[in-house]
Amino acid sequence: MRAINGARQKKRLPLIVLMGPTAIGKTDIALSIYQHFPVEIVSVDSAQVYRHLDIGTAKPSKAVLEEVPHWLIDVVDPTDVYNAARFVNDANQAIRRIWQKGKIPLLVGGSMMYFNVLINGLSDLPPACPKVRERLNRQIELEGVESLHDRLKRIDSDAASRVHPRQRQRVVRALEVFELTGTPLSELQAQKNTYDVTHLMEIYQIGLWPSDRTMLHRRIEQRFESMLNRGLCDEVQSLCARGDLNAEFPAIRAVGYRQIWGFLQGIYCLETAKNLTISASRQLAKRQLTWMRRWSDLDIVHVDPMSDREKLKKNILNRLKKHV
Repeated sequence: MRAINGARQKKRLPLIVLMGPTAIGKTDIALSIYQHFPVEIVSVDSAQVYRHLDIGTAKPSKAVLEEVPHWLIDVVDPTDVYNAARFVNDANQAIRRIWQKGKIPLLVGGSMMYFNVLINGLSDLPPACPKVRERLNRQIELEGVESLHDRLKRIDSDAASRVHPRQRQRVVRALEVFELTGTPLSELQAQKNTYDVTHLMEIYQIGLWPSDRTMLHRRIEQRFESMLNRGLCDEVQSLCARGDLNAEFPAIRAVGYRQIWGFLQGIYCLETAKNLTISASRQLAKRQLTWMRRWSDLDIVHVDPMSDREKLKKNILNRLKKHV
């Protein structure tokens, strides 16, 4: 396998991005790339960072993690709040350390906001303020989140247009930022900062795109059925039993965990939880594809989830050989 040679190191350093919607098979492709290129994998997944969330986040198996170097998996406890700014810091450190080994960072995942802030920069936003956040959450309990979303429309119509009225966490954050800075969130986000490794990167970006959306939906259903058969309910039950978590923690709001948590709390039956998860996964895939449609410099690879995976891998490997 080829390492980064001295001549290459004097130029911009290589970095590979592999992104795609949920359930399209990114992990399988990444492992194939690892077999042919000197890469180490950096997870770009807002749920895989949490320890004890294994089945529902589709983490690689323990055997794979022991054999193939992975970064940013199992880095925080479910009680922690992990955000884009923290990801940028952690990812920059991982990328530098991989380069120092003479290897190539391979960023793999579907958290498009994380990809965006790493590659395009993150605006200077104030840290969370517990007092402001607690007050806003109390107002939501009294008035409903839609009421606060209406307030956000008056303060920052651009930010409000990008946030669903029921996305409580994002509505609260946008209002919190305005209260702390006096400046609309959308205005701050337009003032991008470039992080320290961005200018060093020679980036090759691959986007896995479903050639048949119906097939992707079927794969989403099949994968969730597999998660249930592998013990997802038991996994979520163990999180419930800890006693220090509730449905408002970001880790528990991850797709699949939120719905199974509701089932275990008696809010709805398992069949309803299953249908809600599949619906949420489809919506997630739709949002991911919307991000990808607007992405610049993305080499799109069309994927039929039911087609020959070996041909797909060979196609991607051939593309990489031209760039890395």
